[in-house]
Amino acid sequence: MKNIGITNYLKISLQHALYLLHHGLLEDANRILTQAETWRYGEKSSSQEVLVNLIQAYKGLLQYYSWYKKKMELSKLDKDDYAYNTASQNMLNHSWKTSINLCTLIQIPGVWDPFVKSYIEMLEFYGDQDGAREVLNNYAYDEKFPSNPNAHVYLYNFLKREKAPREKLISVLKILYQIVPSHKLMLEFHRLLRKSDKEEHHKLGLEVLFGILDFAGCTKNITAWKYLAKYLKQTLMGSHLAWVQEEWNSRKSWWPSFHFSYFWAKSNWKDDKTLACEKALVAGLLLGKGCKYFRYISKQDHQVLKKKMKQMKKSVKKYSIVNSGL
Repeated sequence: MKNIGITNYLKISLQHALYLLHHGLLEDANRILTQAETWRYGEKSSSQEVLVNLIQAYKGLLQYYSWYKKKMELSKLDKDDYAYNTASQNMLNHSWKTSINLCTLIQIPGVWDPFVKSYIEMLEFYGDQDGAREVLNNYAYDEKFPSNPNAHVYLYNFLKREKAPREKLISVLKILYQIVPSHKLMLEFHRLLRKSDKEEHHKLGLEVLFGILDFAGCTKNITAWKYLAKYLKQTLMGSHLAWVQEEWNSRKSWWPSFHFSYFWAKSNWKDDKTLACEKALVAGLLLGKGCKYFRYISKQDHQVLKKKMKQMKKSVKKYSIVNSGL
């Protein structure tokens, strides 16, 4: 019964502190967390151990907030000023306390995004690139941790800051692609694949674009459509019809109504003519000039887009996979 009482006390303390944090009462939250952290009564169970680690980690976040404020103050000071040295030493003291609290929690399997981000920022600030890389690699790849897209995003952004080789960046985003194919970083992934020297990466670059546009939330993503229109044409010009066929075979039963209906042609032309033209080129390349979407857009009279429409019609006539007998 005593153990149940301890668990309830820790839970209530944590909930109370989170409530205070939510309302901006940082000092009161810190006091509650400190009391709960230092309260001792007998042996702790494993569930109580996790609660204590959480309490310490939230204390760490509060300490990180103080450290961050000092970091901002430090950035405004002259490095030769005496106040700079004092502020720098204060920051170091805060970071030492914070890192102890955060480091313990993020070694326990779980999703600890805000704690990991804070810890990494501090490690990088003090030049511990190896330490930051190790933490992020463990968070992303340790099988004991649950699958977490953000873990791969944090690792990718860190490697970008380090100016890691393209191959390394591609390997990280490839895993993110397998977890969330519609992630906003997938357009960046496509660009990296496009710049690669490997043909397998060029093929994957096409797959990634189709994958993004499979999702309802991405249907009006003009960048994705621009990339697909351009890359689809390049792929067909480069004699890789089989790549296109592989992607289109699994979509030709549902993409025409999902993307290329008469309704979408009218709606897209009304709302965003540039988007409509990019989509029309894709529609024409995949479904031929008889496609409803392509027909509607190609018949529109628009002086500014006249040249673009002419090029679109020529491309469809020359490269459409319908003309290729696929």
